[in-house]
Amino acid sequence: MLKQFGANPGGERQARIESCNNYENGAFQNVLPTQVSPENSSFLKMLWKFMNKPANVRPQQNLPSISTNLKELPQQAFVWFGHSSYLLKLHGKTILIDPVFSGNAAPVSFFGKAFPGADVYKAEDMPKIDLLLLTHDHYDHLDYLTVSKLKPKVSKIVTSLGVGSHLQKWGFSETIITELNWWDSAEFWNALKITAAPARHFSGRSFSRFKTLWSSFILQFEEFHVYLGGDSGYSNSFQDIGKRFGPFDLAVMECGQYNENWPEIHMFPEQSVQAALDLQAKMAIPVHHSKFALAMHPWNEPLQRFHRAASEKELYVVSPMIGEVYNFSEDYQQKEWWIAAER
Repeated sequence: MLKQFGANPGGERQARIESCNNYENGAFQNVLPTQVSPENSSFLKMLWKFMNKPANVRPQQNLPSISTNLKELPQQAFVWFGHSSYLLKLHGKTILIDPVFSGNAAPVSFFGKAFPGADVYKAEDMPKIDLLLLTHDHYDHLDYLTVSKLKPKVSKIVTSLGVGSHLQKWGFSETIITELNWWDSAEFWNALKITAAPARHFSGRSFSRFKTLWSSFILQFEEFHVYLGGDSGYSNSFQDIGKRFGPFDLAVMECGQYNENWPEIHMFPEQSVQAALDLQAKMAIPVHHSKFALAMHPWNEPLQRFHRAASEKELYVVSPMIGEVYNFSEDYQQKEWWIAAER
């Protein structure tokens, strides 16, 4: 149980953190003043609502999925595993983002359980991972049991500054870990440049918050540029990133787990669509939905609202099923599986 918490930064890592201009008074800071929850929200009231969620926050039957041999993917592809776990294949390189395959999004097994049918992929199903990318240290993005099982398959890791302290606690070699502050970049294989960028969120696995950084990431791979949003509330940072790095061929956007009680750390679907437009994205894939009930909205509402807003704004969207291969070089026929799953 205690190992699940990881470890806060110390030593040379902490010294590097303290030299950063986005770290003040013992904590990383957002670009804008950001409240994790509004000051006028009652914690007990929020807890009561959370423990008494409506039934429709979870699907009533197994979610559809496709069984895919991940060792035989096209050279350029995207595969989603529910919530914010997905795999990118770019020019033959396999990049795995925020994998959570333990069946729940919490340090204990009885909380944050995956939806029926949403946890069909396990660490054992993953191919060799050329690069594991971890956006921040929350349990629904960084899962101790999953990354521990993946350890023999992972060649390199890129993550936000400070998150390496957890990974080293869990036995990962410091030599394979690259930690980035916002606007820092690293290059791999003489072809891929990864840049960390601001996100409006927070971090923390135990009782302390803001000790490690949270980020979005920009992947510039030859002629194909990708934005990976991680978790973020809406802000002008999307326009700034779009101006500096856009246009993007693909933006993978947070869409789900929103609530009026935390409007500054997660986006509503319409804001996620606007953020993709701010980024100058040619195409968007919404994630952060359809696996865990971490908010009070109906489980399939995020996709319904995102697709409706994207249609109104003429943003091209792809929403594959769990395990479905989206080949970037082929036309995609969208199925509204999130509606069919409720019939």
